[in-house]
Amino acid sequence: MISGAFAIIAQSQVLGCFPRVRVTHTSKKYHGQVYIPEINYALMILCVAVTAIFQTTDKIGNAYGIAVVFVMFITTLLVTLVMAMIWKTSLLWIALFPIIFGGAELVYLSSAFYKFVEGGYLPLGFAAILMLIMGTWHYVHVHRYKYELKNKVSNNYVADLATRRNLARLPGIGVLYSELVQGIPPILPHLVEKVPSIHSVLVITSIKYLPISNIETNERFLFRYVEPREYRVFRCVVRYGYNNKVEDPREFENLLIGNLKQFIHQESLYSESSHSLEGEDNAFEESGDAMEPSIEVQDARLPKRFLDGITASPVNGLMDEIEFIQRGMDDGVVHLLGETNVVAEQNAGLVKKIIVDYAYNFMRKNFRQPEKITCVPHNRLLRVGMTYEI
Repeated sequence: MISGAFAIIAQSQVLGCFPRVRVTHTSKKYHGQVYIPEINYALMILCVAVTAIFQTTDKIGNAYGIAVVFVMFITTLLVTLVMAMIWKTSLLWIALFPIIFGGAELVYLSSAFYKFVEGGYLPLGFAAILMLIMGTWHYVHVHRYKYELKNKVSNNYVADLATRRNLARLPGIGVLYSELVQGIPPILPHLVEKVPSIHSVLVITSIKYLPISNIETNERFLFRYVEPREYRVFRCVVRYGYNNKVEDPREFENLLIGNLKQFIHQESLYSESSHSLEGEDNAFEESGDAMEPSIEVQDARLPKRFLDGITASPVNGLMDEIEFIQRGMDDGVVHLLGETNVVAEQNAGLVKKIIVDYAYNFMRKNFRQPEKITCVPHNRLLRVGMTYEI
């Protein structure tokens, strides 16, 4: 039962239906073996409280019995859905299964309800509290993400920044964290509007935890440019498996900047090889040669030029770019973390205001904070506050 509670909470957190808690995977082979310290302490306190309140095994059995029968009945309903949607079973079997098994379980459930006032109310009360927590968190989490998608900024925003003369470029590298993988999060224009400055190198970073055991270090960082390239704004997705150890801040910065340099180098080589192939195609077209030379002649000419473009020494622009990144790292890396305050819109109803303004914000402040999940050093952390109205 305890391990089942850990697994359900972990899966609910992945689906965005439970506040952030620390999930520790105890097995490299089996994905489902997890341990959650916060839930373990909560179960310990609840076990002591239930034992102190009920005191006798008869009353505890009444509470336990109604929970077991409810689980059996809900399982029957879910298996019926699986039969219809996944297994594509015939309608006859789909109808017979819940009638036979569900009917028998309903009889047991009705008898268990006779013990409701003698302890059966306990699991129903716990279930109601958990549903309120999960429903509140999921509702606000989804609307918060929709708000970011709706208000995200297109990549053209960076090109517009390049034309602003009152925008200062600060020395160093800025790492802006965002849940969005595409587009620019609304926290960036909010920051530029309040403080008209931006770091000389900006990396918009999204950290994702994947349901696989391990991701090699050379495959963990995915980069791409945000045009225009000369403005040195990058998008980065950092992927972790559940058995990957999150690095300390200094090691994370070294890996991030090292992989960024490697990305710039590879992009430069790819651009050179593309230009080399385009120049060769133009040379063929200008010479007016027919497309009938022998295969041996093509094999003798094309691969050599292609390999020359790949193995040629880096141009000065590439070296200058890498040196610029290194100077930015020497000047210092600043981590920018959005501190979003989610509130209900002004014309929202009373129930929505209670859910968003009080229940959700209480859970957000008292459960695990975002900087505990990311590799953020506190002495170089800059919180950017912004209010989302949903």
